[in-house]
Amino acid sequence: MSDSLVIIPTYNEKENIEKIIRKVFSLSKKFHVLIIDDGSPDGTASIVKSMLAEFPMQLFIEERQGKLGLGTAYIHGFRWGIKNKYDYMFEMDADFSHNPDDLIRLYQACSEKHADVAIGSRYIKGGKIKNWPLDRIMMSYFASLYVRLVLWISVRDTTAGFKCYRRIALEKIDLNNIKFVGYAFQIEMKYTAWRLGLKIIEVPITFVDRKEGYSKMSKGIFKEAFWGVILMRFKKIKA
Repeated sequence: MSDSLVIIPTYNEKENIEKIIRKVFSLSKKFHVLIIDDGSPDGTASIVKSMLAEFPMQLFIEERQGKLGLGTAYIHGFRWGIKNKYDYMFEMDADFSHNPDDLIRLYQACSEKHADVAIGSRYIKGGKIKNWPLDRIMMSYFASLYVRLVLWISVRDTTAGFKCYRRIALEKIDLNNIKFVGYAFQIEMKYTAWRLGLKIIEVPITFVDRKEGYSKMSKGIFKEAFWGVILMRFKKIKA
């Protein structure tokens, strides 16, 4: 049994999914992996299911019908992890933009430094971005700056998607009150944790653009985030 669950949402990740699962299972610390697949037409779920017998009681998959959004995928995973009594739950992309080796550092920030939320951060000292064009780096940086200015939040990388939550932190967050499903979901979860007074630690990471598959970013996702931040500013937050 492991105390840690890595939640990986997928949609058309056949090029990456087996490699990322095997990499996580190769780490010195024991992690379990939960794949949340939104009906990938490329056969991502079939690849995962073909690996279940090799990794019994370590690898799990939840299949959903249609693209229901990143936020709902993670909330589905959080509820599954809480039900199964994992003490630490991680958000991670399937495309190796998040280095699985850093899972251990995020875990240590929560287990040893007592963070309620550990964030893999690109925008603190030691954090880096590789292989992104300059315009995308600038857009991401100023998006985080915009969030900090509107929400008055001290987190530097407000849009980061590589995180570790302690179960007790997730149990304090009213997941029914998390409304955004795209890019803004990452912001809303951090803002909610911050407003609840949970301890947040940022851990410097190197973010690397995906080498295989394609990005799921869209103009609609950024539009949701832009207006969503303003709505969050006036949102009532309760545990």
